[in-house]
Amino acid sequence: MTGGGGSLPNMLPVVLVPVGVDDEALDACLAALDASTPAGTRVWLIDDAQAGPRGTDIVQRWLQRTPLRADYTRRPRMAGEVQHLDEALRACGDADVAVLASDAIPAPGWLSQLTACFARDASIASATPWCNAGESAGWPRVDPQPMPDDVVALAHAAATMPPKHPELPAAVEHAVLLRGSARARAGGLDAASYASWYAALTDLSLRMSGLGWRNALCETAFVARLREGAPAEGDMDALAVRWPDWHARIAGFLMDDPLRELRDELGRRLRPQDSDAPQRLLFPLPPAGEGVQGG
Repeated sequence: MTGGGGSLPNMLPVVLVPVGVDDEALDACLAALDASTPAGTRVWLIDDAQAGPRGTDIVQRWLQRTPLRADYTRRPRMAGEVQHLDEALRACGDADVAVLASDAIPAPGWLSQLTACFARDASIASATPWCNAGESAGWPRVDPQPMPDDVVALAHAAATMPPKHPELPAAVEHAVLLRGSARARAGGLDAASYASWYAALTDLSLRMSGLGWRNALCETAFVARLREGAPAEGDMDALAVRWPDWHARIAGFLMDDPLRELRDELGRRLRPQDSDAPQRLLFPLPPAGEGVQGG
């Protein structure tokens, strides 16, 4: 997945979508990806022998009509979620890669905003957008919430947030932009210790943090999701062995809720738009990096 030139799509990172077993969620995700991502953006669907006949039909029809530069690969036999993802990430070399869950609904501007987050701060190794089921990056609360009624409105409101990019305990799996150089320096995903992307991403985040990089919230972007991610059996025990303070650290973060003011601010910026939803669709999002300052 390589590309040259200086056009916006070529300057954006590769989007990696691990295909899941939920056909309807995949269909909705791909439709949202088309609607919310600049034409020509490189997208790689990786299928660890997960999609059934209907799922592969959905992918093939999408490949024929998408304006994105999309590829699809499928294993003949399952390798395991973490190993499959690690091999795909390694195939991307040192490139920055955005991994998007196949049951996620990316809102307009999501990828440009994540890219701008990296451009603002070279110490950021992972950038995670807001999500209704995003745990530490959750909005409007940290506990899972229903899918929002209007992700376009949320995208517009989030794009006006001042870009401060506060620290998260770890990246969250609904959508995350990973800096290629940091990922490579940390050694990639640990497929020998973890069975789920949920836990392997946490472990990678903590290793990158230990090397001096940051795992940041991209408060100017929003990606919705049907359900919250979860670890595989035994993964949390493996995390506790390697990172003894992890459970206390994430529990403390969720209870102390240091992002409460930012969540409230996004809610305030969203509410004034409720009355002009039809008009809002006529206007483009503010360019990434031009968040409106103030309340």
